[in-house]
Amino acid sequence: MAKGADYKDDDEAKLNQEYKRLGERIRAIRIALGYSSSERFANEKGLSRAQYAKYEKGKNLQYANLLKVTKALEISLKDFFAEGFDQQ
Repeated sequence: MAKGADYKDDDEAKLNQEYKRLGERIRAIRIALGYSSSERFANEKGLSRAQYAKYEKGKNLQYANLLKVTKALEISLKDFFAEGFDQQ
């Protein structure tokens, strides 16, 4: 395998890890808000249950979707990223 492909694979793995961390943070905040069920949370906040489940898994999380989720979690982006993410 060419060296360039190794870098691409490393970058993709790092990106997937960051998406996973986003999902874990979303889940942790939901639970801290007292919602043990992601389905109940999604229903009460007007989010698609299936789509919200993907967000908690770090899938399909575009910026616009992250804004919707942080609004539903009643947390600012600044506070959302204050825990569990390296400040670079």
